[in-house]
Amino acid sequence: MAKKSPGIGFFEKYLTLWVALCMVAGVLIGKYLPGIPAFLSRFEYANVSIPIAVLIWLMIYPMMLKVDFQSIKDVGKNPKGLFVTWVTNWLIKPFTMFGIAWLFFFVIFKGLISPELARDYLAGAVLLGAAPCTAMVFVWSHLSNGNAAYTVVQVATNDLIILVAFTPIVAFLLGVGGVAIPWATLIISVVLFVVIPLVGGILTRNIITKQKGAEYFQNRFIPKFGNVTTIGLLLTLVLIFSFQGNVILENPLHIILIAVPLIVQTFLIFFIAYFASKVVKLPHDIAAPAGMIGASNFFELSVAVAISLFGTQSPVALATIVGVLVEVPVMLTLVKIAKKTRGWFAK
Repeated sequence: MAKKSPGIGFFEKYLTLWVALCMVAGVLIGKYLPGIPAFLSRFEYANVSIPIAVLIWLMIYPMMLKVDFQSIKDVGKNPKGLFVTWVTNWLIKPFTMFGIAWLFFFVIFKGLISPELARDYLAGAVLLGAAPCTAMVFVWSHLSNGNAAYTVVQVATNDLIILVAFTPIVAFLLGVGGVAIPWATLIISVVLFVVIPLVGGILTRNIITKQKGAEYFQNRFIPKFGNVTTIGLLLTLVLIFSFQGNVILENPLHIILIAVPLIVQTFLIFFIAYFASKVVKLPHDIAAPAGMIGASNFFELSVAVAISLFGTQSPVALATIVGVLVEVPVMLTLVKIAKKTRGWFAK
């Protein structure tokens, strides 16, 4: 009989309930207290929400505390995990997204969606599929006890690949010319969500270790941040759903129709990377973030491109926004799956 997890906290134990409550609370705030999201949405630069950026810092700071330069250098000694995610992200994911979205929008949902809308929704789905790996990956990796240094290196290399791969993949799949990368969004996202938290974590680690010793840092300091990630995650959900409250209430059926292929794709890509990790005998703390990195979408970039190419009110932008809405609940489900299947992997 499986042992009960001894360290599971109150928040984590009922996380599904908190997530559902936060989603509902966000929609209600967007509907009945629109002044709050309207005020917060003013604090935005290059399609990056500053309030959400602050909450993402809260979520990923505890993970960055576990990273040091030596552990980053050690990642190169076992590059198999990097190859798994690079292949999944760039040679598989954009094309399965196109295929699955096309199947649902043009065949399965043919009677519910006009051909024009189907084309637009397909374009939004492809923009999501061609931009993998958001900063939230740090959260999913942290919650599934992933290797922090591996996750940092993978996110960093992924952001470099985006520079050369995103535009030709989108142009090829959609036949869209003139697809421009919103450089401001990409650079700000990398600095905000990778560089600043990583530097902050390493500086904190060095200062505390010098003052109090490594044992205090590992056993006393890091555990103080136990619930910070979860609280940040729940507040982020409230914000995201409050920003999109009216969109959800005005387009409930189409949001569900768009969400279905996105959810199918997310599970498919997770399991491709996860099982590939098992085949090449990677440990669980690398296999879990490998799956999460492939499954997650860089939604900030996708939304920015959709708005710049097609406009804020376009169905293409709506499809990318649905990607934002489904990201957290679906990825939390994958975190649960990863934790329950730890025994599949070598110690």
